[in-house]
Amino acid sequence: MSKRLAGLLLPAFTPRREGDLGIGDTRSMRRWIDHCAAGGIGFLQLLPLNETGSDDSPYNAISSVALEPLYLTCEPHEIPGLVESDVEEAREVLGENVTAVRVNYPAVRRAKRGLLEKAWARFHAGPGDVGFYRFKREEAAWLENYCIYRWLMDQAGGTEAWDWWPEDWQTVEGAMAHLRQARESNAALVAERLDFYAWVQWICFRQWNAVRAHADHRGVQLMGDIPIGVSRYSADVFFNRDDFDLKHCGGAPPETMFKHDLFIQKWGQNWGIPLYRWGKMEDEGFPWWRQRVSKLTDIFHIFRIDHILGFYRIYSFPWQPQRNADFLDLTKKQAAKLTGGELPGWNPRPDDTEKNQALNRDDGDTRLRMVVEAAGPSAVVGEDLGCVPDYVRPHLASLDIAGFRVPHWDTDEDGKVIPPEELPECSFATFATHDHDSIPAMWAEFRRIAADPEEEAEAREGAEWNLKTMADFAGIDADQPYGDEVRDGLIGALMESRSRYAAVMITDIFDLTDRINSPGTVGPHNWSFRLPVELEAQAADVVAGLKPVLIRSQRV
Repeated sequence: MSKRLAGLLLPAFTPRREGDLGIGDTRSMRRWIDHCAAGGIGFLQLLPLNETGSDDSPYNAISSVALEPLYLTCEPHEIPGLVESDVEEAREVLGENVTAVRVNYPAVRRAKRGLLEKAWARFHAGPGDVGFYRFKREEAAWLENYCIYRWLMDQAGGTEAWDWWPEDWQTVEGAMAHLRQARESNAALVAERLDFYAWVQWICFRQWNAVRAHADHRGVQLMGDIPIGVSRYSADVFFNRDDFDLKHCGGAPPETMFKHDLFIQKWGQNWGIPLYRWGKMEDEGFPWWRQRVSKLTDIFHIFRIDHILGFYRIYSFPWQPQRNADFLDLTKKQAAKLTGGELPGWNPRPDDTEKNQALNRDDGDTRLRMVVEAAGPSAVVGEDLGCVPDYVRPHLASLDIAGFRVPHWDTDEDGKVIPPEELPECSFATFATHDHDSIPAMWAEFRRIAADPEEEAEAREGAEWNLKTMADFAGIDADQPYGDEVRDGLIGALMESRSRYAAVMITDIFDLTDRINSPGTVGPHNWSFRLPVELEAQAADVVAGLKPVLIRSQRV
């Protein structure tokens, strides 16, 4: 049996420190590792760190390996070639964005890109660094294509949407021909630009490896995240199209709880991620997946597979999200006519028969055994929420992959909540993920809905049920408003559970109702939450306040 650990979910963009540039960075992450070490928190859970696209979503990256430069600590001793006057000027330009309530991604991106360009110019003009050239050589398998993709993006005005690039560049052959022509015109300029993108990644990996070393020193484990899919608009898909089915997009089945989104209620969630050509990948030994996992484990001790259910089967759409509106008001017959006969459904097969269930389980077994093998000593956690077939959780347990347990969703056959001491050891217990409300927001909203006569009866009953199950799990009174007793009872029960991992969000420990992400929506309200300045100043004390319950629950 593995050691039981307490965890804290803290997105990299969230923390603050004096001297940052409007977004969390590697230095602030090292400070939070110190908070966790002092307070008995065993692991710090992050969202994906890969370089994002234009929507700033960490789950929609332009590379499965390249890291997001926005999280770099931009200080002279951290980035070769950078000088203090550059940083001071950038802070002045950013102005109020440095201390803004949320991350202003366009402003921060311009500022940090400018700083990196200035630092690079000095570095490039200097004697160089053997570490940089070693990095380019050792990481060439993914780095070369990534750098070309970033160069093409800049050539196209900054967009990662390669099917909107000039038509001649939309194929690998055409893009490489364009690159050859540019080299013939000005080889030195092209080489300088490609080296710039590689240099930025060298700095990114150097800083995050230092974060990992600091975590090792302080005895805190870092937990990363692998999304089930990779963006259509990524270097991976552009250069390796034979590995992906670009005619279909992965997603989730219809869900009536999304009251604000009629499309999701009718058709489901269309994430836009291309499906994998699993057969080809398996025949070749899964080299792309092995690379993806191995690079992640360079930084993280533990990693979560987001929507691990997709390793067994995934809900598929025969159109891209840009066309969702075309199908919103159509009947299934009308939609099938528009797609040539296809409708959204499970790929490669549903779980509607015992035979299909067995086939899906076998597929998942092959793929997940590969992931576990590639992970080596790093631990694997599976986010298995949603429409979960009966065979999934026993199978994950057989591979020692801890699946998620949300207490108020996990009930027995009689609808009674499973008490903390009966949760499976091989599990990850939490009240919410980054896609859900915080504990205080959840409790308050359930109370509001349950007491509102204007709400539908079904909604009131659901809210009452959720309140009751949460209260039963914690052994507290469901009728009371959120406060110290409710918070301490819920977090205490979670930590005292038998689950191997038990985690809360940063918003939970500060009694905040802010959302990290609202699924089904796009905009600056997502992926931009920052801890208020006055609360960041209290962080060490707040984390330390959790230690007594962690000691009592034997998670320290």
